[in-house]
Amino acid sequence: VQLQASGGGLVQAGGSLRLSCAASGGSLRSYTTSWFRQAPGKEREFVSAISWSGGSPAYADSVKGRYTMSRDNSKNTVSLQMNSLQPEDTAVYYCATTRGVRSSWSDPQMYYTWGPGTLVTVSS
Repeated sequence: VQLQASGGGLVQAGGSLRLSCAASGGSLRSYTTSWFRQAPGKEREFVSAISWSGGSPAYADSVKGRYTMSRDNSKNTVSLQMNSLQPEDTAVYYCATTRGVRSSWSDPQMYYTWGPGTLVTVSS
């Protein structure tokens, strides 16, 4: 499966963006799909994940209550609604897939496939 993230852009602090991750060449139904982000000079960090069944997503503490992840299996996409954005949310956001168990979702080494990323810039 190939992944393509979109929806990034420039937004002022307090604003919102909605990212999408579209899959081709395969179905996301076979995977847990996650969002990671990487800010300049920092390591890639886990943001959110949702299982193939669409059950309760997992979120990093830094985004909990502000971000909401969802999936649409009929469209083979996942989305990340980001509200109350802050300058520290500035990063390249990547979607990725894994078949790992929930306890491993935050480990980037557990992911097979990564999309090319979309840049989110939050100005103060």
